[in-house]
This record gives sequence, structure tokens and C-alpha cells, in this order.
Amino acid sequence: MKPVSAFKTLTLRVYWDEARFEVLDQTELPDREVWRECTSYEDAAEAIENMRVRGAPLIGAVAALGAWVAYERDEDYGEAIERLRNTRPTARNLFWALERMEGAENPRKEAERILREDVKVNRELGDHGAELLPDECTVLTHCNAGALACVDWGTALGVVRSAVFNMNKEVEVIATETRPVQQGARLTCWELSKDDIPVTLIADTAVGYVLASGEVDAIIVGADRIALDGSVANKIGTYQIAVLADRHDVPFYVAAPTSTIDPNTETGEDIPIEHRSEDEVKKVRGVRVAPEDVPALNPAFDVTPPELIDAIITEKGVVEPQEVADLV
Repeated sequence: MKPVSAFKTLTLRVYWDEARFEVLDQTELPDREVWRECTSYEDAAEAIENMRVRGAPLIGAVAALGAWVAYERDEDYGEAIERLRNTRPTARNLFWALERMEGAENPRKEAERILREDVKVNRELGDHGAELLPDECTVLTHCNAGALACVDWGTALGVVRSAVFNMNKEVEVIATETRPVQQGARLTCWELSKDDIPVTLIADTAVGYVLASGEVDAIIVGADRIALDGSVANKIGTYQIAVLADRHDVPFYVAAPTSTIDPNTETGEDIPIEHRSEDEVKKVRGVRVAPEDVPALNPAFDVTPPELIDAIITEKGVVEPQEVADLV
């Protein structure tokens, strides 16, 4: 039997000749490594909506693959694009990837380009960002902006990986738990442990303590959308970390590919913020921890203004927030 051509990373397994792909179900981590098969655009949409895949670059990649599967299996391509476009509102990479797929002459080649480009640009931005770190340092990060948030390597954690593996720097990581879905505890700690990079988990409420104690040399986070004024939308809780970083004179960096910069979003106030189910706040992994009749507010992202950001790290180099408009 002829081997099936495939593309495989920590997060994706793509079988080009069979018009199907598999995603690592991140809702099951760290307890189990479960792969979910996607043979339709609806499978891809469900994986994005239910956060089986998450992280702006990976959401874009899975959306592109969902559109490609629809094309190969003679599903309604326009309908597939529209369905995928409406899965989540904040991550710019979702819309960027679908815009590319919509105008592609060959959807398979375009999807493959998007995947391979993601790996390339993350490694490039990782190397740029690693130059900012001392030879021995402790980095605090929020949520998960690693290989699990991308096709491979990562953005914020890509900087850490480049520092450790390409520049032989000694880097330790402090990871916030990242309520309410605990991406820091479940995902960042899991993938750094697999790479033998030292990581310590803290409660979200302990950030002020560790910054005040002088234990952190730099903060690096990812981004879901960057406005032209340099404002950054990222996982809820990022803004308050930036405020604390400013108070304690700790450098606050954002690592993201230029595909995350939205040329149609002028300011942070224009970024749509997704609000998710109350149950994510009122339950922890399916177990209710709050009175059933108490309402909960669950914004998935917040916006950090440019004056609180020391630099934005991209594959094109390290820039000040006010300079991001020049990159698109």
C-alpha cells in the first residue's frame, strides 16, 4: 500500500491524501492524550468552539484545514468558510487564515503553506525574543502560548525554547494557572515538563507577590489580536499582570506573528471580546464550585494598552507597540 503523505506536530496530524486530519484534544490534557478526527468542516468548527484546539495561530490553522477538507470532500466551500468564521470572534488568525483560503486557487497547497509558515515564523520570532533575555533568568507567562497554541514551537514559549535550545540560556518559567479553564496549569506546565524546562505553577492571585519579591526577570505572553495602535487582546488576566509589571518595573513583552496584527482594527476598543459560558467559571472540570443561582461573568480576553507593553516580538523583529502598524 502506498504510504499516506502526512504532516505531524504536537498538535496536528494531517493526512493530505485522505482529506482528513486529527487534533490533539486539549480539553483532555494533562490527564490523557486524545486525538480527535476531523473529516468535515463541522468537525473543525466544533473543535474550535469547544476549545479542543485553542491559541490564535492554531485556531487559524485548524480553520484552514477545515476549509480544505470541505473543498476536498465536495462540501459547500462558501458555507464552510462562513461557518468557520463564526466559531470564535476575537482571534485575528482565524479570519486571516480564512481570507487566504477563500482566495486560494488550490486550497490544499494554501492550507499546507499556512501550516509550514506558522512553524517558520514562530521559530524566527522565538530567536528574536530570546535575545532580550539574560543568560540566566526567570520568565513569567500567562495562559498557554506554546507549541499547543500553534502548529509547533510556540510564541511566548517559543521565545523560551529558542533561549534554551538555540542559545543555551538557563531559563526557568513561572506559569499562572489561568482561570477559568486553567490553560497555564494544564497545558503550559505539561508541555514545558515534556521539554525538561523548569516550570513552577502559581495561582493567578500570586502574580503580585512574585513580582514584588523580585523573582521575575521578564514577562512574556502571547496575543489573540493586536490593534494598529499597539493594543493587545490576550487571555483574560493579562491586563492586570501588565499593570503589576509596570508597578514593579518588570519588562512586559508580547510575542506574536504579524498575522495577529489586524489591519482593520484601529484601537483596542475596537477589538471584539468573546464572552463564554457561565459554567466555565462556576465549575472546575465539570464540578460545580459556586451556588447554582449566582450569575457569572466570563469574558475570555482583555485588552492591554500599548503604554503597558515594553515590546512586541514578531518574526520581523522586536518593535515598540506603536510601530506594529508598519509591519502590515
